[in-house]
Amino acid sequence: MLLPRSELIEHVRHLRAAGKKIVFTNGCFDILHRGHVEYLTAARALGDVLIVGLNSDASVRRLKGPNRPINNEQDRAVVLDALRAVDIVTIFDEDTPADLIRAIEPDILVKGGDYTEATVVGADFVRARGGSVVIVPLVPGHSTSGLIARLCENRT
Repeated sequence: MLLPRSELIEHVRHLRAAGKKIVFTNGCFDILHRGHVEYLTAARALGDVLIVGLNSDASVRRLKGPNRPINNEQDRAVVLDALRAVDIVTIFDEDTPADLIRAIEPDILVKGGDYTEATVVGADFVRARGGSVVIVPLVPGHSTSGLIARLCENRT
């Protein structure tokens, strides 16, 4: 399900009232690969509902540079939404998901193994509310940057 933030907040209220455990993660998810799928599957297994905050195109450009994203935000959102592990996708335009995390108030905040709890945006907020932060190990050899590098090498 693709939801703008305004509708997402109301939807989360209903989920929480139904006793659902809310899991949140975020990212660019530019070229979806096995590492993403395994990461999202692990995140979903931690609760009842997985919400993915997807960086907008403008946000990705600010974070990754002018040649990114490869796929636009709507295409990335549709692909994420098609995954069995993902329940809700929402696009955010800020550089970090801090405001979105405060609005959703997830029970569990998940990031990949390239982060530590100290570097996860929103970790303090989630823990202060009694939630937890989980770091999911990366799948070796599977990264978007690595895919792009291999594609560029193969062009020559």
